[in-house]
Amino acid sequence: PLRYPATCTFKGSTESEKYQYIIHGGKTPNNELSDKIYVMSVVCKNNKKVTFRCTEKDLVGDVPGARYGHSIDVVYSRGKSVGVLFGGRAYIPSAQRTTEKWNSVADCLPHVFLLDFEFGCSTAYILPELQDGLSFHVSIARNDTIYILGGHSLANNVRPANLYRIRVDLPLGSPAVNCTVLPGGISVSSAILTQTNKDEFVIVGGYQLENQKRMVCNIISFEDNKIAIREMETPDWTPDIKHSKIWFGTNMG
Repeated sequence: PLRYPATCTFKGSTESEKYQYIIHGGKTPNNELSDKIYVMSVVCKNNKKVTFRCTEKDLVGDVPGARYGHSIDVVYSRGKSVGVLFGGRAYIPSAQRTTEKWNSVADCLPHVFLLDFEFGCSTAYILPELQDGLSFHVSIARNDTIYILGGHSLANNVRPANLYRIRVDLPLGSPAVNCTVLPGGISVSSAILTQTNKDEFVIVGGYQLENQKRMVCNIISFEDNKIAIREMETPDWTPDIKHSKIWFGTNMG
């Protein structure tokens, strides 16, 4: 169904050339939220025509509920891989709904979900460093680590300059998940992240306040597993971009 979800790219292993795409959640045109998870892969390519297969994946355990504005990534550790889901926004529980607040949304709890796509199970982790639910943040996955940057807290109506490092270890027993708060974050939500080379990413667009677009761009670079964020030269934005209320086709909703 049509929706705007969280999507990530999944390779069977770090050396694999075969890609799958993991799609989770999202909001449909009818304002319904989905808790479905899909795996999409390329079946064949011939005569410039690409055929995809999309299958629904059932999960057991701590299954993440319906949401949007979240992130999903894949990490690799000790030859294994898991999906990592964080943040997002969901409708308030039905018991708290009134006619006036029927479509009101709230931040999801700041749990980190590990999704095992091979065995179809999900486990939620509560990390003391993650106190507030965040939506529309930026996430970057590198090997066994995910970096969570920025985001919007609906409860406090702030865009804190967050920078979290979540590391996942996958030994033979239970996974180990730990979180570190790093300095040097930036305040941004609903930004676009693009990878420009193996160790470099660019952040474009987004919001710094509810009605104030973020016109500054940033370069995120990695060296020896250290992350650095710096401003880059701002493009010469066209008048259409400068004066439009919506930034890259997305808003806080």
